Formats: sequence, structure tokens, C-alpha cells
Amino acid sequence: MSCLLGIETSCDDTAAAVLRDGAVQSSIVSSQHDIHADYGGVVPELASRNHQRYIAPVVQQALAEAEVSLDALDAVAVTHGPGLPGSLLVGLSYAKALAAGRGLPLVGVNHLAGHLYSTDLAPEPPQRPYVALIVSGGHTMLVHVADTFTHRVLGQTRDDAAGEAFDKVAQLLDLGYPGGPAIDTHAAAGDPSFHDFPRTRLDAFDFSFSGLKTSVLYYLRDLGAERAAVLDAHLADVCASFQQAVVDVLVGALADAVAATGVSTITIAGGVAANSALRAAVHTLAAQRGLSVHLPPMDYCMDNAAMIAHVGALRWARGTAAPATLDIDPRLAL
Repeated sequence: MSCLLGIETSCDDTAAAVLRDGAVQSSIVSSQHDIHADYGGVVPELASRNHQRYIAPVVQQALAEAEVSLDALDAVAVTHGPGLPGSLLVGLSYAKALAAGRGLPLVGVNHLAGHLYSTDLAPEPPQRPYVALIVSGGHTMLVHVADTFTHRVLGQTRDDAAGEAFDKVAQLLDLGYPGGPAIDTHAAAGDPSFHDFPRTRLDAFDFSFSGLKTSVLYYLRDLGAERAAVLDAHLADVCASFQQAVVDVLVGALADAVAATGVSTITIAGGVAANSALRAAVHTLAAQRGLSVHLPPMDYCMDNAAMIAHVGALRWARGTAAPATLDIDPRLAL
């Protein structure tokens, strides 16, 4: 029997969740998208200030929805990296104070580990071993998971993450922030073969999306005076062409990783795992290769505290508790 509170504030979403005996009882996320939309991306100072504003009520709402009191908690799990320093500090400070005040163990959780094992929260969790593709605004990586907490990073992006490329291209197309959902929506009505944007693959399993982003920039620049007319008629096609380039790179690398590791199970996680074209392409790959594919529920693709509580519970069950000196690590590696 266990009851954990999870807290997640690595970027711009303030999140809290309650996990009881491995089952999610509540998962509350307060998004700051409207706050940062005018800037085309997350402003770190604004993010940390709003975490301070919302952390207490978000935790209270998570406890209330789960019908759990502070007295019923067995531990507090919190993200301590990677992420924005100011944002991480708000969540960790609150979790430390709560744990100390209630005499509870504190469990530090790697945000990327939260995404990596978020598929455990699906109705049919994946069996180990598997290859996971983590794709979000800040990270793109392939990970071989031999067993729980026995994993190896096969490759990762050397510059822009896939989600970051979506946001930056959406800004070039005046689609607002966050860009991923907007591009996905427009691309659904477009022709992915309208324009052949480059597919960049580096050595082994590393990624690079900065060249693709720059290619879109040059394509729009070279339209010159015809830009407005072309986008008016072909915005959906441009979105679909860009999106297809990203998906081809991601799924191509995933396919190569499957071949190299010999696994029969794949997962994708992170915010971009909500992208409809990527989900469809991964299912197609699974059907072609006879693979088992597992995706987290849509609510758990984005940053959330349920995945943090889950990983915290796994670590706590192994007797792993953090010292009172636990600090943030904005560049924490998986």
C-alpha cells in the first residue's frame, strides 16, 4: 500500500498528481500557454513566477480530486531536472518544504525518466525490453530499456529538438504557440509531397533538426512577393511537407534502433508523441515489422505529474529517497 504525491514544474506547466497503489487518482496540469503565446515560446522568468502563483492551488486540487489528505501521503516525488532552473526550483522548494513539514520521504525524479516510463500508465504497459523514442520541445532521443532503470541512450539531438522545430516553424508561418498542435491540425488537410524538405540523419542514432528549420526559413524567404499568395493557397501543404520530414527522420531512426537492438516492442513518449502523423507512422512501422507498439494516453504525452509520481513510486519501492540537500540540475542526463 502506498500513496505518493508527484510534483512537476520543469518548464511552463505546473502539475501535481496523486498515485495510490500504482493507480493514478488525480492528475492536475495548469498550463501557461496563453501567458507565453505572445512571445512565441516560453519566457523563463514568467514561467517561474507563475509556478509560484499556481503550485499551492494545483497541489490542493490534486489532493482534493483524489480525496486524499496530507496525512495519507507516504512520500513526495518531484522533478529536479532537467529543465528551466527557475521553474525547477519552485517545484523542488515546495516539495522539500512539504516533505519536511510532514515528515515524509522526498524522492527526486528525472523528468526524462518520467517520459520514458510514462507508457507504464497506459492500459497495456510495455514489457521490457523495448526501444523508446522520446520527443518533446526540449528533447529528442532514442533509448534502449533493458529493464526498469536499466536503460541506455542510443542517440539524441545535437541541436534543436523535434518539438522545438515545430514551434519555430509555426512561428515562421504565423501559427502561434505552441506550434505542434497547430501544424498537426493544418497538415491533416495538406499534401506531404508538396515540397521536399531535407531529412537529416547524423552518425549512429543522433538527430539534427536545425537544418530542416532553416530550410523552411529559406523556402519562405525565396517565395518573395508571392509568399502571401502561396501560403494562402498552400499553408496546409507546407505544414504537411514539414511534418512529414520530421516524422520520416524520427521513424527511420526508430526502425534502425529496432534492428540494432533486436527488440520486439517500441514506445514513443513526450509532447510530440501526440502528433497524429507520428502516431500513425509508428503504428505502420509496427505492423510492417511485427512489433508491439505502446503509447502513453494523450494526457500523459505532455508534461504531467502522474509520470513523476509513477517513477517516484518505482524508486521509493527500491528504498531510494533523496537527501534534504537535493538540488536542481537543469542539465540532468537520463
